[in-house]
Amino acid sequence: MPKTTSLETEAVLPLGKSIKADKSVKFAQDNLQEYLYSPTLQKSLEKWTIPVNGLTSKIDNQTSGIVASGFCFKICDRQMHEEIYELLGNSALKPEIVHQLIELVVTNKKIRLELLFWRLEDFYRRWCQGEFIDGTPDNNLPQKTRLKLAAENIAIGLRQVDIYTGLNVLILLLELHRYAQERDELKQKITFYPSAQPDTDNFFTSQLLRIINYSDALEIGNFSSIVGQFLKGGNFQNAYLGDANLTGADFSGANLSFAYLGDANLTGVNFSGANLSGANLGDANLSGANLSGANLSRADLSSTNLSGANLSCANLSRADLNRADLSSTNLSRADVSHADLNRADLSSTNLSHADLSNAILFGANLSEANLRNTNLNHADLCRADLSGADLSHAILNGTNLSDTILFSTNLSNAILVAADLSYAKLNGAKLNNARLNGAMFLGADLSGVDLSRVILNEADLSGVILNEADLSGADLTDAILFGTDFSYANLNSANLSGSNLSGAILNGADLSHSDLSYAILGGADLSDANMEKMTWGKKQQWEDVRGLETAVNMPPALKEELGLN
Repeated sequence: MPKTTSLETEAVLPLGKSIKADKSVKFAQDNLQEYLYSPTLQKSLEKWTIPVNGLTSKIDNQTSGIVASGFCFKICDRQMHEEIYELLGNSALKPEIVHQLIELVVTNKKIRLELLFWRLEDFYRRWCQGEFIDGTPDNNLPQKTRLKLAAENIAIGLRQVDIYTGLNVLILLLELHRYAQERDELKQKITFYPSAQPDTDNFFTSQLLRIINYSDALEIGNFSSIVGQFLKGGNFQNAYLGDANLTGADFSGANLSFAYLGDANLTGVNFSGANLSGANLGDANLSGANLSGANLSRADLSSTNLSGANLSCANLSRADLNRADLSSTNLSRADVSHADLNRADLSSTNLSHADLSNAILFGANLSEANLRNTNLNHADLCRADLSGADLSHAILNGTNLSDTILFSTNLSNAILVAADLSYAKLNGAKLNNARLNGAMFLGADLSGVDLSRVILNEADLSGVILNEADLSGADLTDAILFGTDFSYANLNSANLSGSNLSGAILNGADLSHSDLSYAILGGADLSDANMEKMTWGKKQQWEDVRGLETAVNMPPALKEELGLN
């Protein structure tokens, strides 16, 4: 926050007393720490919370919490407000000073914490409404404070005095709230809503947004630089913060449920452990933000920029991430089940061990993404781009991978039971040791694909191109392989028992040590196939099999059975 101070100043004490400052010392934040420990300030804090009978003005129970019967205040609000401006109107509080002040407040047995909170909250509410800066010239507290500072050769604008004061009070209220919420005896008595308490008449509250914009009138990002680090653990439920600039703010552990943050600048914001359930963050900029462990269930994150953000262990179940930019994002161990990620950019994203079950990823970009051990059960990945992605050990039972790009994708040891891979582009993919029981491959191109030791029993591979594919040690029992192209494929030690190979093309295929017992071979082409040590059934039907005369290394017993000796 820019400020101009004279080298030769007279420092103003909280209650109007003054001391001469050394010429080499500037009156600003450096001197404020001394006054926070002054007996004068301590007496002021004590005085603000002393209940007195007589001429009084009670705090409204409905707006300020539960007030003990008989507790009331001397009509001294005016004096307290003047003291607050004189104490806090010349510069922004530093974290170390806030810590020391809160420590003073909570350890001083003479200071009644609840009453201090309620009176400061009352001041904050009035300040938000512009009561002090809109006062008449003879009753304008920011102007009086500015004139006093000017008399001490401290150059500061009227708005600066008012903004410093209000934001400093806001900081103290946030810290008192955070302190109280950690203690069972206080959490119900001291609850602060910076944007005003939600009500039934208006779903959103806009008080805080107006304060942010008012503060940033001096300099863009002014609110974040002064208050941003004190927002952690705050209560911002239902707050309207659309288009707000909150770059680098600390909302860790804060409650932002159902808040509106659409189009807000939240670059580098710390939302770790925050509650953002049902919040609207559509089109917001969250690049580089920390959302680890945050609750974003049912949140609207459509078209949001989350590139480079940390969403590890976050709850994104049923969130709307339609067209969101999640490139290079860390989503490891996040719960993204039932989320809408339609056409989202997840390229190079870390999704290892994440739960994406039942998620909608239609047309999403997951190229080069880390999906190791990820749960994608029943997810919709139709037309998604998974080229170069690592899906090893991933669970994709019943997943829709139709028309999906899987070029050079690592699916080794993945579980794809009953998955739909129809028309998928699998060139260069690794499916070794994968479980594909009951999977569908209609129209898929698996030429040259590594399917060694894969489990494909009862899978439907009708018409699939598997020429030059590696199916060594694969389990294809009872698979439907009608018209499948296995030309020059490696089927060494593959189990094809009970499979339907009607019309299959097996010319040049390596069937050595394979098991074709009980397989249906009607119309299959075995020309130039390697049948060394192949196992067949005693009642195998060979009548319509083509190319047997050119097959190589046919077992002598089979040759004799077929009369080819």
